[in-house]
Amino acid sequence: MCESCGCSGAETEKSFQDKVADVIEMVRPALQGHGGDVELVGVGDNNTVKVRLQGACQGCPGAAMTMKMGIERILKEKVPEVTEVVAVP
Repeated sequence: MCESCGCSGAETEKSFQDKVADVIEMVRPALQGHGGDVELVGVGDNNTVKVRLQGACQGCPGAAMTMKMGIERILKEKVPEVTEVVAVP
């Protein structure tokens, strides 16, 4: 266990993709509550996160706002290494 904060050592050993996947799982219920969903497609070499919006989120006029002000903001807050979140078809 880490002496400075009490977290387990496993937390610090997670890969970038694992950290991103954990945050995606955290935001999914909010999207699902509105009939949508998000799928983690992958991460790029420059820490770009690729996601696919699904359900009601596909084609929604507010999808761009959800991406930038929701998913991207939360990911950057929780995983500072994230440079950008992009939607892929």
